[in-house]
Amino acid sequence: MQEEFYDVVVVGGGHAASEAALAAARMGAKTIMLTLNLDHIAQMSCNPCIGGIAKGHVVREIDAMGGGMGLAADASSIQFRMLNMTKGPAVWSPRSQCDKWVYQRIMKRMLERTENLTVRQALVCSFLVSADHRVCGVVTSVGDRFHAKAVVVATGTFLRGKMHYGLQHFPGGRAGDPPSMELSDALRNQLKLRMGRLKTGTPPRVLARSIDFSKMKPQSGDPFEEHFSFYPDDSIRPCVSNHNMNCYLTYSSRETAEIVRENLDKAPLYAGIIEGIGTRYCPSFEDKVVRFPQHERHLLYLEPEGEYTEEYYANGISTSLPPEIQTRLLHSVPGMEQVIITRYAYAIEYDFVFPEELDRTLGVRKWPGLYHAGQINGTSGYEEAAAQGLLAGLNAARCAAGLPGVEIGRDEAYLGVMVDDLVTKEIVEPYRLFTSRAEYRLTMRQDNADFRLSEKAWKWRLLPDCKYRKFKAYAERCESVEKCMKETVVSGGKTCWDLLKNAQGQVDCEHPCIPVELAGLDLSLLQDRRVFRQLGVRAHYEGYIRHEESSIAKLRALELWRIPEDFDYNRVPGLRNESRMKLERTRPSSLSQAGRIDGVTPAEIALLQVHLSRYQRELARKREEKAHDVSPEEDASCARTSGRKEMDSLS
Repeated sequence: MQEEFYDVVVVGGGHAASEAALAAARMGAKTIMLTLNLDHIAQMSCNPCIGGIAKGHVVREIDAMGGGMGLAADASSIQFRMLNMTKGPAVWSPRSQCDKWVYQRIMKRMLERTENLTVRQALVCSFLVSADHRVCGVVTSVGDRFHAKAVVVATGTFLRGKMHYGLQHFPGGRAGDPPSMELSDALRNQLKLRMGRLKTGTPPRVLARSIDFSKMKPQSGDPFEEHFSFYPDDSIRPCVSNHNMNCYLTYSSRETAEIVRENLDKAPLYAGIIEGIGTRYCPSFEDKVVRFPQHERHLLYLEPEGEYTEEYYANGISTSLPPEIQTRLLHSVPGMEQVIITRYAYAIEYDFVFPEELDRTLGVRKWPGLYHAGQINGTSGYEEAAAQGLLAGLNAARCAAGLPGVEIGRDEAYLGVMVDDLVTKEIVEPYRLFTSRAEYRLTMRQDNADFRLSEKAWKWRLLPDCKYRKFKAYAERCESVEKCMKETVVSGGKTCWDLLKNAQGQVDCEHPCIPVELAGLDLSLLQDRRVFRQLGVRAHYEGYIRHEESSIAKLRALELWRIPEDFDYNRVPGLRNESRMKLERTRPSSLSQAGRIDGVTPAEIALLQVHLSRYQRELARKREEKAHDVSPEEDASCARTSGRKEMDSLS
């Protein structure tokens, strides 16, 4: 048995744990990441891609704050596409098909090379708890004790994981890995956290040489070179040579649906064996057939798993039907009549902790020093998990340094939208991000994540100086070109900026609104495609953004009304019992968050505002009375302490 001491312990090895460990270590915290299998760090357990609708926005936000997901996706990309290009620029979403093995190797090496970070293989079973009711470390299966000032738990689908293949089921965190049983018991019995059960699944993998691609429609990537990362890192070299491998589209048939209907009694979801709730937005194939009987066929999408493997991921046909039925299903699909399945599909159930236990720093309210990130919070998706990991790692490092936690607002990032939704709204199914969940989509675009977050991340010491300098240089280029375009008048008395507004954001250096009059600028700026695309989107949304900013100002005004953690809602007459119960359970940190709790009315928010005013006046009166009772020396000491706390909160 060993005793070791760290600032931050991260439990897990997936996308959330990886970003949490990287974030804490970047901030200077002595960090250790404990995972079941070092060879499965950042494994893509489901589809081999990063990004997508709203998810691509989140990856850009992670990168803007110095995270690793965008860099690893760029280095392992075998196809890149910008989705939603027929819609407005606010919902354009980058998506990269990745070589899943290369992605995993790159992320593992990134973790191993990070200063202040140790990565070790271990099974965590329980927590160390201090006398003052703080989580201060973990204990492993072999009895090693890792003491820490903060702990991040990011266990994915491993908590009491159970895999279903038809009516058979086996314990497992995913195919090939054991579940974590003891840690689930510790969360439930040792820490007394409220837990539930969720379900997700994965489709079969098939062999390329057994697929008739001639019966399918190929889909290639975008013709121009694009990246996720705002801050390319020369030390993270691309490890694939083919950056435009095709995906293929096909459809299930009427026969496919009939096979499902004939065998629903063998599906664990319909046989009553699965107790966990599955995601509505990524249903199993048998769910699609039952819920949408009017559709004779469903879209399937074959994605390559990597450059140096012949396995393809059969996106769209996730199922938990028995293996022999899976074979019949795939053989009924055009182009897969003779297909060979290399890995069967399965469903997996796992424990999660209801996110009502958390505040908006992702800290567990009952247990200072404990943070949760990823699927343990009831979310789905690599990107959602990684973003939570970054925020949890950031706040764990601040906790270890004695600094207050930070929150990211829903007007600042999709990460802020997700966290606010998780801790404010009731979670009844795995949570997935969509652009429609954000009220301020015009401001929170994927192209400007660095403008929204890089300055903050640098002040938090999360974004390194070298990356911050790159951001400042790019921001200055944008401002310089924008200024010149607004001052340069062309034919018809219009400025270049006026012409740019009509380009619908579809602009590059060859766009006709870039006239020779701009030759006064540094010629290198005129060749910067990224600058002109950024300005094209800004110009397109200029008037709308001004309107949106006024709405954001109202939101921020309500955010300034902070609600103390120990605020007694029983002191507020006029609140309905339902609202009082929900406020007690959620413990919102501001009036703005309280207003987003389902069932709390605007009239009740007004009542809260009145009583918070009285509460603040009472606190001010007590402070004033106390000030009269202390000596001048004590008063000066209190002022210095108060000043330090204020500076800490501003940092």
